[in-house]
Amino acid sequence: MSTKKSPPPEQLSLGMEPEAAPAEAVETAEAAPAEAGPVAKPHDDTLYLIDGSGFIFRAFFAIRTPMSSKDGTPTNAVFGFTRLLMAVIKEEDPQHVAVIFDPPGGSFRNEMYPEYKANRDDPPPEMVPQFPLCREVTRALNIPALEVTNYEADDVIGTLAKKWAASGRKVVIVTADKDLMQLVTEDITLWDGKEKRTDIDGVVEKFGVPPERVIDVLGLAGDASDNIPGVPGIGVKTASTLLNKHGGDLESLLAAAPTIKGKRGQALVDHADTARLSAELATIACDAPIELDEAALRRKPPEPTVLRAFLEQHNFRTFMREFGLAPRAGARVKVDRSKYRLVDTEAALAEIIEAIKAAGCLSFDLETTGLDTLTADILGFALAWGENEAAYVPVGHDYPEAPAQLSLETALSALRPLLEDPGFPIVGQHTKYEWQMMRKACGVDLQGIADDSMLAAFLLEPDRKQFSLDALANDHLGHQMIAFAEVTGTKKGPEDRFKTVPVQAATEYAGEDADVTLRLCKRYRPILEDQGLMKVYAEIELPLVPVLGRMEQWGIKIDPDLLKAQSDRFAARLDELEASIHAEAGQEFNIASPKQLGEIMFDKLGLEKGKKTKTGYSTSQDVLEKLAHDHAVPRLVLEWRQIAKLKNTYLDTLPGLINPASGRIHSSFRQTGAATGRLSSSEPNLQNIPIRSAEGREIRRAFVAEPGWKLVSADYSQVELRLMAHLSGDPTMIEGFKAGVDVHRRTAAEIFGVSLEAVTDTQRRQAKAINFGILYGMGPYRLSNELEISQTEAKEMIERYFKRYPAVSAYLDEMLETARKEGRVRTMLGRIRPLPDIHSKRFSARQHSERMATNTPIQGTAADLMKLAMIKLDRRIQDLDLKSRILLTVHDELVVEVPEAELDRVPDLVKTEMETVWPELKVPLSVEVGVGDNWAAIH
Repeated sequence: MSTKKSPPPEQLSLGMEPEAAPAEAVETAEAAPAEAGPVAKPHDDTLYLIDGSGFIFRAFFAIRTPMSSKDGTPTNAVFGFTRLLMAVIKEEDPQHVAVIFDPPGGSFRNEMYPEYKANRDDPPPEMVPQFPLCREVTRALNIPALEVTNYEADDVIGTLAKKWAASGRKVVIVTADKDLMQLVTEDITLWDGKEKRTDIDGVVEKFGVPPERVIDVLGLAGDASDNIPGVPGIGVKTASTLLNKHGGDLESLLAAAPTIKGKRGQALVDHADTARLSAELATIACDAPIELDEAALRRKPPEPTVLRAFLEQHNFRTFMREFGLAPRAGARVKVDRSKYRLVDTEAALAEIIEAIKAAGCLSFDLETTGLDTLTADILGFALAWGENEAAYVPVGHDYPEAPAQLSLETALSALRPLLEDPGFPIVGQHTKYEWQMMRKACGVDLQGIADDSMLAAFLLEPDRKQFSLDALANDHLGHQMIAFAEVTGTKKGPEDRFKTVPVQAATEYAGEDADVTLRLCKRYRPILEDQGLMKVYAEIELPLVPVLGRMEQWGIKIDPDLLKAQSDRFAARLDELEASIHAEAGQEFNIASPKQLGEIMFDKLGLEKGKKTKTGYSTSQDVLEKLAHDHAVPRLVLEWRQIAKLKNTYLDTLPGLINPASGRIHSSFRQTGAATGRLSSSEPNLQNIPIRSAEGREIRRAFVAEPGWKLVSADYSQVELRLMAHLSGDPTMIEGFKAGVDVHRRTAAEIFGVSLEAVTDTQRRQAKAINFGILYGMGPYRLSNELEISQTEAKEMIERYFKRYPAVSAYLDEMLETARKEGRVRTMLGRIRPLPDIHSKRFSARQHSERMATNTPIQGTAADLMKLAMIKLDRRIQDLDLKSRILLTVHDELVVEVPEAELDRVPDLVKTEMETVWPELKVPLSVEVGVGDNWAAIH
């Protein structure tokens, strides 16, 4: 049963003022955060000149992931180049802009010096077809793409820049080419498209001379990349020193060359003409034959149909979403619901099954009386095997004059061989639901799950908010699905109301679900392959479906009497805290009201105020934690809030979640809940139960084993630190883990310069904070707050850490550079995390992306390994025909329920499977295993 919800509005990212954006592409933009001020925009008269040719090469070598258009043409350079153009548009919002390319063939410099650039290899074959595509995407974005025969891009940039700046207007040259620094003036600056901007001072810092003397430095030092010879033995630093000492320019230096002693002076005398030629070759010609057409340079919005066609052709769906472009009309899938077949006889079903076998694939979807797989009943089977080739087999529709339908048993008898054949590919949307329903309602073990449109979409767009079939069909197929309310006639009503839908209407609705799901899967698979995501898709996410299905159906036992007793104790403690808070405040007030709490703390008690909100000054947790040292009220309120939250969220809620049929709680585990790949859970959310607090342990005590069974907990020890050691290759860290020493004590010994035996508890605590803080991008400010030390001390600690673990520092820098180049990072197994704000001008947004860039490869890899371990363990349990069952996974922990008769083998089996999940690791994985009657007793 497909959950159908309307997709949320997406934000248009054209960087244009709203009235200038194409009407068909505009959707409601989300409101900016309240604290965000107006975005500063460049002056309307600033001209942005983009070094197109330079950035094509940069993009090609930065993005090595195989990517291709629909016809197989490589597109990795085009993708990176497009990302650059979009970054310029979004970050700078230029009103005048052009992209300049080198023309085919050489330039006038080859006539001056035939060896100019003769040392360069031909571009890689897969790069060649991307040159014209980069010009094409520039024009698709409605940005002028300029080139002048016999003149390099630098010359055209220089010509336009000088002409524009002659009237006192500003120019920004977007380039990573240092040669263009010779153009810098008060009005002309360089920007590398990321963080670095170069003005006159920046040129002096780079070359040691002002911009107008850069060509003299290049004349002396030469340029190996362009095969400009220069003077032997003289580099950039020496050239600037000589120029500054001997007249400041090349001719003055050459005139003084005979007076300069030694080999350097002789080299200047012998190679004076070479120096002059080299300087001439390095000089940007600012007189290229191109007119300054200001009207043509003014940025205009893209033509949606043109841009859409280009992005679709080259599979740039990410950019389509960023531009707010739905698939063009011609690309919309054509769904003909009239072709769907209503199957109400055994002969018709047999005919459909033969067609499915001939097609070699089945898209399978159920219509049921509800979403609870433990209580719902099957109403019908939706089957699809090609575009507009779908059928619906009703088995449970009930309404006046309802036609005869096949029985559930008859339909299952025909379908079971296909559904239980592991070699026959089954595709679906949220196949975990179908897997559970077939197992519970029919005793069918659904095999051969080969594609899941929801999981595929999640891997391609992990930050996406909606993964419903409606949303995916609308965004990726340009198709509007039939709404559930359209066939049931109401948005509200009994959950099982679909059984009263006429079978013909149900056929159109259900057939469309199966048909569209099949189309989405066929569309996603080649993209997954192009993006290098097939390994994580085929080896982790899809095999995990039945594992999670078994976990959810098995559930976990809860002791409701214990929960009631705990709730009563928490209530009494809340009363005590409330009385204490009122006493410390000197009056009664509503502790749950941030406004009243703020008035007490800031107005009456005079505590230091923090950030102001709409209702007054903030009373958030971080604010209270800072103030807890100054007064009892914020300290007591922190405890009051924690206990109240745990009581309301768990103690008072869990009993209502116990399933009457099973007597257990059946939490739902979501594969699409976290962009890092971590599983999330709901009803209840098990991820947020505190593990170390006394209150959290009390709640865990209510999770119990059945009589005659035990709970086994297996927890990865410091898995993320071990992955940091592996990924960074830091020898000190690797050796420590191999030796089995206390990693936090080892770190303390390293950064404080003492022996392991001499490490104090305080030093170990500080080292532990640094070890984990580094993983999450913690800076001196946060570390100083956590350890209650000065920022100077925190900074020194971090510096000592990186000095002792230099490979860790290098790895983090490499991850940041990768993120900035590619706009995303990957886990070890290939999972992608997009980072669209990595170049944002908003410091907070950019900093958040930078933290994700360094943390995601580690946290995401840990999540991938946990999922792999669950798959391996579940498979072993099935193969060995054990009764033990995986119940829960919370972060790095697995909880398994084990009959006492299997306790002699299952704990060791769990430990072995988890520790050997990825043998290629440079450090051993360590798993701590505990056994007990309840979840709390294990630890």
